Amino acid sequence: MKTMKVAMLVLTVAVALFILLPNLAWAEDGAALYKAKCSACHGPDGAGKPVAKIPSLVSDEVKAKSDDDIAKFVGSNPKHAGVAKALSADDTKAVIAFVRSLQKK
Repeated sequence: MKTMKVAMLVLTVAVALFILLPNLAWAEDGAALYKAKCSACHGPDGAGKPVAKIPSLVSDEVKAKSDDDIAKFVGSNPKHAGVAKALSADDTKAVIAFVRSLQKK
């Protein structure tokens, strides 16, 4: 009986790690990609530059958008053409996940 409980605990931890570790790595990749591709315009905190008409990524308006809407905007906005070509779909998702983490601060 005790062996079964230990086995269940080990299985639970293994499943949790399987689910969480890729997401944590993804967040780190998203942070690096954001820093390399986005922070020059949108700032390290995503606040943007209102004087230069560069929108905030942490605004309520962006928070309300779906991840798919943000990905479509990045891919279709001419100002993001170079960035969009440089990012794979998974890279874009990672950057969006990082932006979502900035929105929670």
